[in-house]
Amino acid sequence: MKYRNVGASGLKISEIGLGSWLTYGTAAEQQAADACIKEAFESGINFFDTANAYNRGEGEKAMGAALKPYSRSSYVLSTKVFFAMDSGPNDRGLSRKHIMEQCDASLKRLGVDYIDIYFCHRYDTQTPLEETLRALDDLTAQGKILYAAVSEWSAAQIADAAGISQRLNLRPLISNQPIYNMFERYIEREVLPVSVKNGIGQVVFSPLAQGVLTGKYKPGQPLPAESRAADNSVNGVINSYMNDKVLGCVQDLGQLAQELDITLSQLSLAWILRQPGVSCALIGATKPQQIEENVKAVDIQLSTETLEAVERILEQVKDFAPLR
Repeated sequence: MKYRNVGASGLKISEIGLGSWLTYGTAAEQQAADACIKEAFESGINFFDTANAYNRGEGEKAMGAALKPYSRSSYVLSTKVFFAMDSGPNDRGLSRKHIMEQCDASLKRLGVDYIDIYFCHRYDTQTPLEETLRALDDLTAQGKILYAAVSEWSAAQIADAAGISQRLNLRPLISNQPIYNMFERYIEREVLPVSVKNGIGQVVFSPLAQGVLTGKYKPGQPLPAESRAADNSVNGVINSYMNDKVLGCVQDLGQLAQELDITLSQLSLAWILRQPGVSCALIGATKPQQIEENVKAVDIQLSTETLEAVERILEQVKDFAPLR
């Protein structure tokens, strides 16, 4: 495993991290979570990500239970706050009240004394940004979180937050957690440059486009039984990938990976890690074998010729607009 600093901070995390979105506490049993985290530790992964909103706290409980056998200092743990956790008017967003209450609730569900990285899961247009940043700074001063971060914030929102933090002498944000994969590259235009300028590293989710970039879905063929795309209860984002143009592109990428004697998922992860502004790619896993395969991507250096070949293939879907 290889490790990178999170932005300009001194915190080092594994280039591949393990997330729990739509897996632990929902689709996967606790036994599977335990097995995956055991494999992750053996593979050198030290970064584990969850959120309070994942199945209304069940994701945090499952992650906390799976991490319990390991020394707290041996891993970096992140969770998030923003989405509704109940029906009350203050049970959502980034107000001081909601942040403080949900941080305590997350600590209890996770069974830990502190959270390493606390992400604002989305931007809150109804709360003054200064209020949010002061609350995060106070949590850091209290030792409940070590670093504050954001998720899916725009370049302008990140720049505003950095400016306020500097003006008020608050501890700076260290990370943004956006979606980033071969089909969803919006962060390359503005988010990455602004983040690098302000010392903010990207911890990206859905690097394999919810499994599409593993090659499991084939154009013109039925969806595999028990796959995420075949599960109507799962979010509909993956359905936007289910068209022959995208899946045909995936086949071409798979052929390229085969020529390189690597798997498509390894190619996709290595392609993400080529970006110096990326601190970590978060994978999801329900089987230890998936982790064992994916971590090998950190040792793959893609040549200029290979990167150019990827770009030529991706030209086929340059107008692709995923459902968000």
